[in-house]
Amino acid sequence: MPTLDPVVLFFLLGLAAGLARADLRLPGAGYEFLSMVLLLAIGLKGGVELARQSPAELLPQLGAVLLMGIVLPLAAYPVLRWRLARPDAASIAAHYGSVSVGTFAVAVAFLASNGVDHEAYIPVFVVLLEMPAIVVGILLARGMGRQTDWNRLGHEVFLGKGMVLMGGGLLIGWAAGPEGMRPLGGLFFDLFKGFLALFLLEMGLIAASQMASLRRHGAFLVVFGIVMPLLSALLGGWVGWLLGLSVGGTALLATLAASASYIAVPAAMRLAVPEANPTLSLAASLGVTFPFNVLVGIPIYLDLARLIHRLGA
Repeated sequence: MPTLDPVVLFFLLGLAAGLARADLRLPGAGYEFLSMVLLLAIGLKGGVELARQSPAELLPQLGAVLLMGIVLPLAAYPVLRWRLARPDAASIAAHYGSVSVGTFAVAVAFLASNGVDHEAYIPVFVVLLEMPAIVVGILLARGMGRQTDWNRLGHEVFLGKGMVLMGGGLLIGWAAGPEGMRPLGGLFFDLFKGFLALFLLEMGLIAASQMASLRRHGAFLVVFGIVMPLLSALLGGWVGWLLGLSVGGTALLATLAASASYIAVPAAMRLAVPEANPTLSLAASLGVTFPFNVLVGIPIYLDLARLIHRLGA
């Protein structure tokens, strides 16, 4: 039975403190620093491993992952549209088609603590999956109307903090290679789990702040925020197995599919679909799905990956 990773306990501390309205909050600059270090570290790790790979060999995997990023919001939208207005349904679908870097970081730490290896270039998938769901969500909300400022939106998506730091880290790691990155390993690699623990402390506080929104908007978002990740993980696990990923890599791709964005997509949706209620999206992604994945989902996705590999063997 996988053990509960200590970083998850930091999330529980933040969640409990937030629900109890304790006087606990990381300084804004501290939170920004932690998120920057984590985003860079994930990109750098992926870039170092990418330097060892042949780009041509990764193209089929990148294409399959990109297609998955298109399918997920398309699958979520009709379910959401059953209860929500079109802009809200499209916005939430975009959140669930994109990825959570925090959830991915917890999954990586969880695999490491349980001795499960994985392909180190998986962060390339994280960068790739940030984009397609945003475009699909906008098209679901607006169609191909001229009122959308695609130039401004493109700037928001491709030059947002997450994309710049992860994509830039990926390029730096790829250009420097394993030997070139060795002097920086102490900050970005050795201290990664400590930075993640502090980041999750803050995420617990933020998740607690979304509970009031969930009480106002009923059980539908709670059910969706739990069931959708489980179904998405099935698709991600199946795609991982088809691509020949290891058990650990399959578990990570299932986790990415099951996660929901709370950084890149909210910013893009506020710009492109201002009539959508951001409280609904954040209440579902941060108030339900993020805690579910961190506390319960990631071990389930690892067991799912093992089962898929056993059945496929």
